[in-house]
Amino acid sequence: MRAEKKIISADYLARLNASPFFIVIDYVGLKVGPMTELRKRLTGVGARMLVVKNSLFKIAAKEAGIADLGSALTGQVAVVLGDKDVAAAAKVLKTFKAEFTRPTLKFGYLGNQRLEPDALMALADLPPMEVLRGKFLGLLNTPATRLVQLLNTPASQLARVIKAHAEKAQA
Repeated sequence: MRAEKKIISADYLARLNASPFFIVIDYVGLKVGPMTELRKRLTGVGARMLVVKNSLFKIAAKEAGIADLGSALTGQVAVVLGDKDVAAAAKVLKTFKAEFTRPTLKFGYLGNQRLEPDALMALADLPPMEVLRGKFLGLLNTPATRLVQLLNTPASQLARVIKAHAEKAQA
């Protein structure tokens, strides 16, 4: 392999290792203006789109320990990588496709698990990670709150009885 190709493959490998996920999209038919808009939207959610050379990306994916992509990468494809939330990137792709009818989702990987287009669409329907964390913490907090209320009930009832008795004595 030529030196330039080794450098490009090493760059792909570094990006794959830094990202917890990647989504492969077919961008054929997407003009420069919409492509720039898609990149801008992805940047807003902590993701980036990279047009890749298939053969070099296959090598990088194999070196990163991802299953052999073999014939999965065909045609003109781009890869969406991110630092944060796969659901946010999938949501951007879904809404963008609804507006422009492109790009087409081919597949993705979350860790070492392959995600088909329907699974990616299901991820796009999830709320953002911060909302999910908030709901989860709320669920964890609910039993503790109810326990405190239950423990406080007898004490507050006793306080009301004493207060009523003191008011009766004053009257």
